[in-house]
Amino acid sequence: MALVKAGVLVLDCAEPEKLAVFYKELLEGEESDATANRVEIKTADGFRIALRRDVNATPPSWPRPENSLQAHLEFVVDDLDAVERRVVSLGGRPLEAKEASGPLEERGYADPAGHSFILRRTPPTAPKQG
Repeated sequence: MALVKAGVLVLDCAEPEKLAVFYKELLEGEESDATANRVEIKTADGFRIALRRDVNATPPSWPRPENSLQAHLEFVVDDLDAVERRVVSLGGRPLEAKEASGPLEERGYADPAGHSFILRRTPPTAPKQG
């Protein structure tokens, strides 16, 4: 029997209720638990993320070196442009970063509280037609 039943990614922020709206909409998830200082969201595939109140939370400054990236989320998507429009409409913002080299297409963003995340699209495995 496994000792750990499930994992939850927890992000500290000043206003978990507001940040929960962003992630519920972006991930099409549901609020699965809430207290005065924490809101947890669960997606249809079982991914869990919680937003925890920390009135002294300071967002990472990635890609700048001061208060730099400590961790980031990465979401795999089919349509980078469509998801970018959704992110921006929900209050997220693109981060300036260098183009990533390699087989993956990805773009960096910050959620409304400043946590960084990547939208990543892997190229189709089938050869191009025509």
